[in-house]
Amino acid sequence: MADLPLMITLMTVLIYLLPSCIKSSEIILPKSLNLTLLTDPSAISAASHDFGNITTVIPGGVICPSSPAEISRLLSYASNGERKFQVAARGQGHSLKGQAAVLNGVIVNMTCLAGVVISDDMKYADVAGGTLWVDVLKNTAEKGVSPVSWTDYLHVSIGGTLSNAGIGGEVFRNGPQISNVLELDVITGKGEMLACSSQLNSELFYGVLGGLGQFGIITRARIVLNHAPKRAKWFRMLYSDFTAFTKDQERLISMADDAGVDYLEGQLFMSNGVVDTSFFPQSNQSKIADLVKSHGIIYVLEVAKFYDDPTLPIIGQVVDMLTRTLSYLPGFISMHDVAYFDFLNRVKAEEDKLRSLGLWEVPHPWLNLYVPKSQILDFHNGVVKDILLKQNSTSGLTLLYPSNRNKWDNRMSAMVTDEEDVVYIIGILQSATPQNVPEVESLNDSIIRVCKDSGIKIKQYLMHYTRKEDWVEHFGTKWSDFSKRKDLFDPKKLLSPGQDIF
Repeated sequence: MADLPLMITLMTVLIYLLPSCIKSSEIILPKSLNLTLLTDPSAISAASHDFGNITTVIPGGVICPSSPAEISRLLSYASNGERKFQVAARGQGHSLKGQAAVLNGVIVNMTCLAGVVISDDMKYADVAGGTLWVDVLKNTAEKGVSPVSWTDYLHVSIGGTLSNAGIGGEVFRNGPQISNVLELDVITGKGEMLACSSQLNSELFYGVLGGLGQFGIITRARIVLNHAPKRAKWFRMLYSDFTAFTKDQERLISMADDAGVDYLEGQLFMSNGVVDTSFFPQSNQSKIADLVKSHGIIYVLEVAKFYDDPTLPIIGQVVDMLTRTLSYLPGFISMHDVAYFDFLNRVKAEEDKLRSLGLWEVPHPWLNLYVPKSQILDFHNGVVKDILLKQNSTSGLTLLYPSNRNKWDNRMSAMVTDEEDVVYIIGILQSATPQNVPEVESLNDSIIRVCKDSGIKIKQYLMHYTRKEDWVEHFGTKWSDFSKRKDLFDPKKLLSPGQDIF
């Protein structure tokens, strides 16, 4: 027994090294498929991890399709061949816990299918499923048009966000990205290549939007376009009172388009976390740090109004409304005037900074929630003040902002709280080290538990459940339709097994 500590040490080292030692399970595709299956260590390694940096899932191989037909052939073979294997579509791998992974199966590298075609009337763009949103913006803005709903981070794929929902600061005005799609081309789990819309193959269309990759792989999406403004007036203002903060947020999202703002989010500065005051004038930065220290939490309202030269008079009215009628702390408002592209792509600058410090490719045990308006104060008191603020330290952002429920189409698979007209989007976006991931995940579990014990009717976004009963509870009244669609479009349960639903 004297050697027990040594044995434990050796076992620990072995477990730590295990992912790099595992070889992918061999998959042999017949030559008749005319597909190249990549099984080299670099391809396997790249497909084994995601943005979350918490899981390692080793696929059997990766294909880089040159056309949707290659994906169709792969899925037809997987569905009807002698040997069954599962398939997962992967764009930028921006999932958090292996949702775009497949153990011993085949990863379809969707970034190999990219491209943007804008219609002659500029009302829509046909976009390949692996295209990044930032490339859609570049291509459309050159012609004076743009999609109308954006995620905060644009270096993610069309198919990836549409399989979830695609949320950000424009949701209150234009709905999530799934609400701004006219058509899809989808390859089902049976290998069928189907076009679908609200009129054509509508069961597949509504199922795939927010469907977590369970019914088909999106190879083309027809995205709604509108006029692309040239610039943005970008504001941040500070609040010390939570009720005043949420009241102003809710007022702003209820205003008409011309009179109101185009983008709205909210962020929390907490005394046990990093307080980034760089948006504000240097003369105010130490004062803001003192405010956070004094109050424990300071609430940051962030809004933007997009404009062109002809709309400058309206901009003046909006700026006047913001500065005169909102209840922020006097003197603590800052405005930047930036190009429309730079505003939408603002997170890339943060990414570049974090990459330079070696702080981007770290574990991200994020927790994203929807909370009904009537329970947001309970959430604030029970979670933000009683859990988050009482941690020794926090690392990352906490976002909190409202959206209008009527901008979501309930026929789609995506779930959001149904009880009220206004729902709050919460992002507890913590970074971690490999050593403290369990601690942060335990914190997330305690937040969910407190919400359930307090009767706060949350729904999770980008969630990863491992028990069927949790998925049934998540989808609620939609579960029956969700399950039937799986049987209809992917009866052999081949697609997106990393979601752990079926």
